[in-house]
Amino acid sequence: MAPVPLPDAEHATIGEQQADTKGVATGREFILLVTALMATTAVGIDLMLPAFPEIRQQFGMAPDSTQVTWIVTAYFLGLAAGPWLYGPASDRFGRRIPLFAGLALYAVSAATAALAPSWQLIVIARFVWGVGAAGPRSLSVAMIRDRYDGDAMARLMSMIMAVFLLVPIVAPGVGAGLIAVLPWRAVFWFPAVVAGLLALWARRLPETLPVDRRRPFTWRAVGQAGLEVVTHRQTMALTVAITFLFASMTAYLGSSEVILEDVYGYGAWFPLFFGVIAVLLAINSLNNARLVGRLGVIPLVRGQAIIGVVAAIGLVAVSFTGDGQPNFWLFTLALCVVLPLVQGLSPNSNSLAMEPLPHVAGTASSIIATVTAAGGALLGGMASSAFDGTVRPFAIYVLVFISLAAASILWGTAKPVSR
Repeated sequence: MAPVPLPDAEHATIGEQQADTKGVATGREFILLVTALMATTAVGIDLMLPAFPEIRQQFGMAPDSTQVTWIVTAYFLGLAAGPWLYGPASDRFGRRIPLFAGLALYAVSAATAALAPSWQLIVIARFVWGVGAAGPRSLSVAMIRDRYDGDAMARLMSMIMAVFLLVPIVAPGVGAGLIAVLPWRAVFWFPAVVAGLLALWARRLPETLPVDRRRPFTWRAVGQAGLEVVTHRQTMALTVAITFLFASMTAYLGSSEVILEDVYGYGAWFPLFFGVIAVLLAINSLNNARLVGRLGVIPLVRGQAIIGVVAAIGLVAVSFTGDGQPNFWLFTLALCVVLPLVQGLSPNSNSLAMEPLPHVAGTASSIIATVTAAGGALLGGMASSAFDGTVRPFAIYVLVFISLAAASILWGTAKPVSR
């Protein structure tokens, strides 16, 4: 497979040309570093999944209890609340200082979870951990928007997503390996170490927001920027779409371990199953980057949205065979069609949501991250909690989420796009 070309210099925004060039100004290291920063979000999720049985046992939960999914839900709620600590501040002070603050909070709260004596304190620490993770997540998108726009940004986001998906391939196996030789709380200590190492590497990151493009950090300025974001049709329609797409992936994250264990009895194979799906998603991301370059981002997302609804209908049809316990391979095949479509739509939709608002990229990324993380976590948690021993609730929720996402995409990208 020929390598996917990086977005070229002609697509870089004025922010790249005027930004502080100390450290990593351009090139693959910038992309790898931003990808690694975004991947801290996934490290804080996927590493935990193999430890669910040990967590249930430690805190006296039933073997099939979905209460343990609060490990994921609380984290996502923190991701939703956190961006407002970073976005407007980064529009005023630049991206680097808030980024380091987020990494520090990430590491401290991960260590707190590792030391917490009670389930309640772990859930609280996970929320704060999510607040810390919101910094690298939202600021990475803002830094990309500082440098790129249009189809170039969409291609870059897809390429970053492909590398980002290496984390779900590796993390469950790493988590399983850690709890095989160490106490299960090692899955909390490991991300703290990762955050510390990334903070050292991020010292090479350039400041992507030049001084002449910064905004006052006042209630009025933040309010004006926020109003501009929430009243832009394309931005908000795509934000709603991302929320439902994120809900679909959150439902998968929260339900996959329980489905494999309780529906199919393959719990021991969960890291392998999760990793194979992630490999497929990574390959799809690279292909998505190519399709953006060939078709353009708007025609692509509109087509993907319609195909996604059809695929989700197929998943529901499969889920009603076998009295809600369909053949494992048939169910897996249906997932392997639906999940790549959901995953491919997400970076493209994010790029389209950010595209109209380069002058308030920090605030825009905060609002998008807040709405999508909060909505996705709550909706995905609702879907996970509906588990009834079959795959039917999961499939039905995914169909509803994808249908609503598709409707938002089609409306938000319809011409003319106006406020």
